[in-house]
Amino acid sequence: MDRLLTVDQVAELLGTTVRFPRRLIEERRIEYVKVGRHVRIRESAVRALIESSTVQPRRRGGGLRKVAA
Repeated sequence: MDRLLTVDQVAELLGTTVRFPRRLIEERRIEYVKVGRHVRIRESAVRALIESSTVQPRRRGGGLRKVAA
């Protein structure tokens, strides 16, 4: 079973302020669980967010770059 994290724990895990995960919740950009009046976020949802937000580097074509004339 996934750990349920508090908003503070998610912010610490992401290296952000608490405001960022709260905005993700408000905009429904991350899956969350309501436990009474408390909000919890599954650890797997945080991993999925990181995975979907990861930008892969471009591969160079091997040739020389064009220089503006």
